[in-house]
Order: sequence, then C-alpha cells, then structure tokens
Amino acid sequence: MNTVNMTIDGIKVTVPADYTILEAAREARINIPTLCYLKDVNQIGACRLCLVEIKGARALQASCVSPVGEGMEIKTNTEKLRLARKQNLELILSNHNRECTSCIRSANCELQTLCNELGVKEYSYEGSKTESNVDDLSASIVRDNSKCILCRRCVATCNEIQNIGAIGVSMRGFKTTVGCIYNKSLADSPCINCGQCILACPVGALHEKDSIKDVWAALNDPTKHVVVQPAPAVRATLGEEFGLPMGTSVTGKLVASLKRLGFDKVFDTDFAADLTIMEEGTELIGRLTKGGVLPMITSCSPGWIKFCETFYPDFIPNLSSCKSPHEMLGALIKSYYAEKSEIDPANIYTVSIMPCTAKKYESQREELGDDGMQDVDAVLTVRELAKMIKSAGIDFVRLPDENFDNLLGESTGAGVIFGATGGVMEAALRTVYEVVTGKTLENVDFNVVRGIEGVKEAEVDLNGTKVRVAVAHGTGNASKLLDMIKNGEKSYEFIEVMGCPGGCVTGGGTPIISANVHAYINPKIERAKALYGEDMGKTKRKSHDNTEVKKLYEDYLGDIGGHKAHHLLHTHYVKRNKY
Repeated sequence: MNTVNMTIDGIKVTVPADYTILEAAREARINIPTLCYLKDVNQIGACRLCLVEIKGARALQASCVSPVGEGMEIKTNTEKLRLARKQNLELILSNHNRECTSCIRSANCELQTLCNELGVKEYSYEGSKTESNVDDLSASIVRDNSKCILCRRCVATCNEIQNIGAIGVSMRGFKTTVGCIYNKSLADSPCINCGQCILACPVGALHEKDSIKDVWAALNDPTKHVVVQPAPAVRATLGEEFGLPMGTSVTGKLVASLKRLGFDKVFDTDFAADLTIMEEGTELIGRLTKGGVLPMITSCSPGWIKFCETFYPDFIPNLSSCKSPHEMLGALIKSYYAEKSEIDPANIYTVSIMPCTAKKYESQREELGDDGMQDVDAVLTVRELAKMIKSAGIDFVRLPDENFDNLLGESTGAGVIFGATGGVMEAALRTVYEVVTGKTLENVDFNVVRGIEGVKEAEVDLNGTKVRVAVAHGTGNASKLLDMIKNGEKSYEFIEVMGCPGGCVTGGGTPIISANVHAYINPKIERAKALYGEDMGKTKRKSHDNTEVKKLYEDYLGDIGGHKAHHLLHTHYVKRNKY
C-alpha cells in the first residue's frame, strides 16, 4: 500500500495515498466539521464547512474532496477557518426554516449541532427564502423543502446507493431545489418507500409519515382490541433511542414497554419469520423438484418488491408468493387468533413496529387483506415507537424483561436473524437442508451468507443436488445481481434480496445516526451482532422446530403450502410504471 507523510496541526501522520485530507485528519483524531459529507455516500464539498488551510495554496480547500500529498502541511483550526466556517453556516441558515423546537429532528439535527459547536447564535443574513412546499402524498415519506439545505446526501443515496433516481437537483443558484422530476410528488415517482433518504438527511427535510395519532386513537378506543408485533430488527435498534450502545438487544424491555403502552396482545413478527421459512422453503423445494421458475427470490422486503415491480418486472415470476412476515402475522391475528379468542376480526386493530418505512406503503396494498380488511392497520417505525414510549413517561432502560404472549409469540434463532442481510437465506437453508436430506445439521451457522459485502454467493449440497444461492442488500446491489442474471453471466436457484443496505437493521425507520458516527461505526455490523447474539442464545435455532408454528398447521392451516395457507399467507405482484 502506498502511503504519504504529512503534517496536520503540527501532528505528523502517515496515511494511505488515496486518502482525502478529511480522512487523514480523522486518522489523527482531529475533527473537521462537515455537513454535506457522508462516508461512502456523498463527497462533493458543497457545504464548505470542512475547509482547511494548505501551506502554499492560495485559497481554503474543502477537505472532503482534497487528496493528500507527500509533505503536505495542513491547518484545521485557525481564526480564518473559524470565521469562514461560521459565515458559511450562517449563509445556509439564511434560507432555512428555523422552527427548531417543533422540528422532527430537534436535538438530533446535524445543522443544529454545528450551530452550537461553531457558536452561531445570531442570523447575519436575512433575505429571500425558498417557497415552502410540503409533499405528504406518499404513504411513507414526507418532504419539507423549507428545511432542505441542498447537501444532496439524499440524492446521492437514492441515485448512487439505491439506483432509483426518484429525486434529483433542478435549477441553479438560489433557485436550486431537490425534488422529483417535473415537480411531481414522491407518490408519483419511482420511489420505493425505502426511507434511506431519511437516514441520509442531516436535518428535518425528510421524515416518515406519522402514524402515532392513529395508534393512540386505537389504544384509547374501548371497542378496539389492539394487537402489536415488533420486527426482528426492532430489538436490535430501539435501545439507541434511549442512550444504550449500538448493538444492544432489548427484546424483554421492548415487550414490557408495549404492554405498558396498553396493547392488548404483544405477539412477535419473529414467529411469522419462522412461518415464512416453512412456506417459502416448501415453495423453493417445489420449484426445484417440479420445474418451477428459478431462481426463486425472497419477498420479505416491500421496498425490494416495489423496486422489482417497477424496474425489473421480468423477474416478477421469480418472486416467492409469500407475504412478508408481518403481513402473514396480521392475517393470522384477524383469522386464527380471532377465532381462538372469539373476537370479531372487525374489532381487531393490528399494529406493526417496523424498522422500515416501506412497510407503511405495503400495509395499504390491496393485495394484502381479506374480507375488506387490511392484514395490518398501522405501521410504526422504531423512531415513532420511541416517541410513544417517551411521551408515556416510561423509563425504558429500567424496565424489567417480559415475554411475548403465547399462541403467536414463540420464535427460533432462525426467525430473529431475518433482520440482517443474509438472515433469510440462512434461516431457509437451515430448514431446507434438513427437510431435503433428512439429516440433522451439526452446525446451523451458514457463515458464507453473512457479512456486508454487496453481493454474496454460495453453493449448498442438498443430497447431491447443488443449489447455487446469492444474497444482495440494497437495491443498487440488487440491480447489479439481476443484470448479471439477465446477461447470462450468473445463474442461481435461490436469491435473497433486502431493499435496504445492511438489511432491516439499517432500514429507513431505524434510529438516525450522524455522519460523524457513521465515520467510525458501521451500524450494519454492530446492529446485526445483536441479532446473531440472540440466535446463538436460543434453544431452538431452526424454524421447523417452532412448537407454536407446528400447532398452527395442526389446528388451523393444514398442509404447509396448502389451500388455506396459500389463501392467508401468500399474495401476488403487479408491474408498475416508473412515472
């Protein structure tokens, strides 16, 4: 590896030759303020807050886009730099909606933090402001351009990481705006509702569509029996909203908090993840043995499903017909649970706690309901649940651990790893291997499909039949994989795709972390550790060992993949236009 020697604020450092000055400074534990920069996503030098002085240079340089050089002498903390950064920050504020106390990102806003750090207490530049425009027509995401600071982090995420291009930059100078083509709403764009733009946004210009009021109303309605289910990734992320370290598993406290909020029953989406493996695994075996459409591709991620329907409709026949786990559980709550409890399904209100904004859109799909009722009535993100817990005065960190309710609350280790990229694939392989071979796995860990590499490949031997599998996370990586299949470069039998980079643990509804934290900590890795830790601690680690799932088939569904199971647990997909 080629390296260069340089000096930053009098500190001699040796760094790789392909580093930027910003990266070199961070290597030396020197913090340079940034706003438009987001590691591995956006490096454009637009905000001019990361300015540094380079000896011999005639002007200040943006450190995020300036390459290092042998013998460079850099200064990051001079009076000239402090004044320039403060002035640039004040110019950004001059065209910003400064209603901070009522902003959804108050106390978690990178712009607000920088104002405090750089001592911006007054507004030196008052004048014209961009006309406010709030786009709230999407089922999942709200855009407020009065808060937009034109950092373009959302644009880079949507275009470069997710390969969607629902939003972009138009006009120039003061008239520059970020939005959809022809000023259309997100609802009329190819947006897949993944919410990765929300995670990228440093301010409150993007946020999820609020469902808190609807859930409180249901909880306060004596005629409603309100049932809640949290997704696997929720237990690996919720703790961050209460100051716990990233990667802390809070399953027991999560259940306790939901019961204290007043939900009548607390079931577990992990149960439905195990159920998904039973249905999806059977579907895969059927396609392998009866000549079905291959490769079969997972259908757990609604963002991925909409992406496929919009950009790769030729692959719709490849999608598993299984509903996503929370939709399966919603359907069972309004059928199996309602029958067992002798409750009219019309009086049951189902709430899903999801790490995903696309689930809000998914819950409204006409295909995901029965008898005029949607399987899931409301979807809350992890952030929304945290707000409810805080507003209820619940001391989350000190809560005792409590257990999910019986009937639809048991889960195995295979169910919990659904929240990490590769988890659905691994869970499926644990069951399919034992069903096909009739042998018990000595080691259930399929490490070959774990990790955060964009596309992972493996080959599994099922009694002499070689099954080629692949895992992709983020729709940008999914595009690369599907293009290789279309071009005949690759061939597989089974593929897992998650719409969000890293899988559900970094879904659009998870806690938002700053660019500074992103620079040093990878949430894809840290949050996944919590799920794999829970998997390791489970007595049962294979979906087909779930006792409650077995009982469900015996008492209610009948055959796996049978008529009743197919009616309640499976769906279909539609080709969509990009605009």
